[in-house]
Amino acid sequence: MVLQSSYCLENARSSAGSITAELVNRIDYDQEHEHEHEMKAIPLPDGERVPALGQGTWRMGENKRAHQEEVAALRLGIELGMTLIDTAEMYGEGGAEEVVADAIEGQRDRVFVVTKVYPHNASRTELPKACARSLKRLRIDAIDLYLLHWRERSTRLDETVEAFEKLRDAGNIKRWGVSNFDVEDMEDLWSIENGTNCAANQVLYNLENREIESGLLQWQKNEIPIMAYSPVGHGRGLLESATLKKIAKRHDATTSQIALAWVLRQPRVTAIPKASKEKHVRDNVRSIEIKLTREDLADLDREFPPPKSKRPLSML
Repeated sequence: MVLQSSYCLENARSSAGSITAELVNRIDYDQEHEHEHEMKAIPLPDGERVPALGQGTWRMGENKRAHQEEVAALRLGIELGMTLIDTAEMYGEGGAEEVVADAIEGQRDRVFVVTKVYPHNASRTELPKACARSLKRLRIDAIDLYLLHWRERSTRLDETVEAFEKLRDAGNIKRWGVSNFDVEDMEDLWSIENGTNCAANQVLYNLENREIESGLLQWQKNEIPIMAYSPVGHGRGLLESATLKKIAKRHDATTSQIALAWVLRQPRVTAIPKASKEKHVRDNVRSIEIKLTREDLADLDREFPPPKSKRPLSML
């Protein structure tokens, strides 16, 4: 009896060791090969191609104690192919741009930097000053894509476009675009001299906010790409959906990965989720491998119905 118990115990130890070794080897393999995810590229109007999955930085740069962790997360994202980083002078009142500066130090050529200007800084006189401040915080010579964060009537749109064009001619920015522009705003922009030089429109788009499908997505289809911010929703509400959990189980994935995969199914859309921790970065990048089925999409449409008529664009 004692011999049998000893044998069983030794056998259990051996099996446990084998399982542990297998798990460790699998983790090592995953980490070794995680950079091999094939990243889809989205073309900009001038031919430049950017990754379909980038990195957002909203709420970064607000807590100095989190600085190193945020930098490490962005650097990991770059390593995994998420080389587009979106920020804004508004985020942490410039603090997020400083986080980005540390993250891209020594690898500027690998990264496509997007930042945004406050509407009240978008005038002929203030835009060059705001751009100079962002360049200084980012510690770069030129911004790859400079966006008007949202539209305010206090500054004429043609004045902002003129200022953008001058910054581009001077080499301070490589291209410019807009954010939170609905169809009517885009039509106004297109009617302005040089307005068609706009390279992108960054808007709110996720399963709970499908307003762009009621007009903007179709309008921009053959013109300029959409950059989707908050693609996994705002807060945890969306990710607690029973339908998302069911689909996540089918794909052996997380609900955030399914929400991201749903956004990425669109052909001309770049998603820019924020991930301030390395674990979330790894979770995000795996979403590009998920191919949602017709059944998945039908389930999501029932839970989060697409708009049946024109709905105004939501923004955060």
